[in-house]
Amino acid sequence: MEKAMHGAHGVGYEVYRRRHDVRMVVEKRRDEDYRKSYMIIEQIKRLTHR
Repeated sequence: MEKAMHGAHGVGYEVYRRRHDVRMVVEKRRDEDYRKSYMIIEQIKRLTHR
């Protein structure tokens, strides 16, 4: 999990766990990624279900 956090967000899990400001930045980025992915999936669905 440590390597995944470092690779994806540039911070270790311990820093993520202890620092609220870092956690909020990471969670905001994760939310944005989720929303972008969702929009892409919806676009693909619209294109394939005509």
